[in-house]
Amino acid sequence: MTANIPDAALDQIFRTARSFNDFTAQPVTDVELRALYELAKYGPTTANSQPQRVVFVKSAEAKERLKPALSGQNQKKVLSAPVVAILAYDMRFYEHLPRLFHNQQARSWYETTPEAIRTTALRNATLQGAYLMLAARAIGLDCGPMSGFKADVVDAAFFADGRFKSNFLCCLGHGDPSTLPPQDYRFAFDEACTVA
Repeated sequence: MTANIPDAALDQIFRTARSFNDFTAQPVTDVELRALYELAKYGPTTANSQPQRVVFVKSAEAKERLKPALSGQNQKKVLSAPVVAILAYDMRFYEHLPRLFHNQQARSWYETTPEAIRTTALRNATLQGAYLMLAARAIGLDCGPMSGFKADVVDAAFFADGRFKSNFLCCLGHGDPSTLPPQDYRFAFDEACTVA
C-alpha cells in the first residue's frame, strides 16, 4: 500500500523515532513550542472538547518546583532536558463547549456528571498528549514521556486551584542517540489485532 506521506516523514514520526532519556544541550525555542502546539491542536477529541492544558517547564526555577515530584532517575531526565511538558487536563473543560462545539447542548452532557467529566477529560487529554508528541517529532524534536511522578505534588506546585490535573510528563529536546539501547520489540499485526 502506498502512503500519502513520504516514507522519510513516517520514519521520523513513527518507525525510527525513539523515546529519549538523555538530551543534547541544544535548546528548544518558544517558536518551536508554538509550532508543535499549532500542529497538535488539530487532533480529534470528543465533542471538540480539547481538555488538555500544557505547562512547558523551561526555567531552572520551574524545574526545581517539579523536582520533588520525581523519582531519582526521572529527576536526572527532567533536569537535563531543555523542556519538560506537564500534560494536564481541565476538569471544567465543558465550560468551553459552547464556543468549541456546534451542538449548544454539549455542556449539559457533562456539567452535572462528575464521572463523565473525569473520564472524558482524561481520555481526550491523553489523546492530545499523543498528538503533541507526534507534532514534536514532526518538527524535529525528540520526546521522553514519563508517568513516574507524584501527580499530587505536581498539581500542588503548578495547579494549586485544583482545576487542572496532571496526566503525564514529556521531556522535549534533541535526543542523544549514543545513549539509546536497541529498539524494543513491537507486536506484529496478528499478535495485537483481530479483524471481526
